[in-house]
Amino acid sequence: MKRKSAVSLLLFALLFHAVGLRAGQAAAANRPAGDSPQKSTRAARTAGSAKEIDVCALLTSAEIEAVQGEPVKETKPSARPTGGFLMLQCFLSTATFTKSVSLTLAVPDPAKPSAPGPREYWQKQFHPPEQAEKEKDEPAAGQAKAPKKTEEEREKELSKPRPVGGIGEEAYWVGNPITGALYVLNGNAFLRISVGGEKDDSARIAKTKTLAQKALKRLDRSR
Repeated sequence: MKRKSAVSLLLFALLFHAVGLRAGQAAAANRPAGDSPQKSTRAARTAGSAKEIDVCALLTSAEIEAVQGEPVKETKPSARPTGGFLMLQCFLSTATFTKSVSLTLAVPDPAKPSAPGPREYWQKQFHPPEQAEKEKDEPAAGQAKAPKKTEEEREKELSKPRPVGGIGEEAYWVGNPITGALYVLNGNAFLRISVGGEKDDSARIAKTKTLAQKALKRLDRSR
């Protein structure tokens, strides 16, 4: 089941990465000549919520430039319901398109107050009951040697969510050699952030963590 959760998160990350790329490419192709490079469209809003959340305002162009080496050229917000909550996304494109940043905020859907929200989804994905049982049954270090892992098993191990400390209530990196994203739990919401232009996991984790810290501060102030 843990493998299934990791696979679903990777597919989730790949989906938003692809959506962001298509949205950014379409916006760049349709932008009239003479438009300001800092043009920013209105961010996705939480329908019916008491306080609107501007996802694109959670990060500044200067903060993106400090991490990615280029300022934001354009922002592209979007929103869609997912189960019992809303996914509010902002795709922040840069001049070098592969250095663009994707930021997503999962928040409760006010139209479905009794539905499972982002926190319940988080628990299901990162703390399934089957995982706890498996860890309890595993032999303690030094008691028994685990059998040598196959190449396929090693690849599966690399795709598992990896804890990232020092941010939010808890955070996990979910990725593979092609793509990846940092997930950060914050109350009854969670952030998902990914950056382009990096192949090294450690560099991607460091960059997304820096940006997530900035976004969380603004999110907390907006509540």
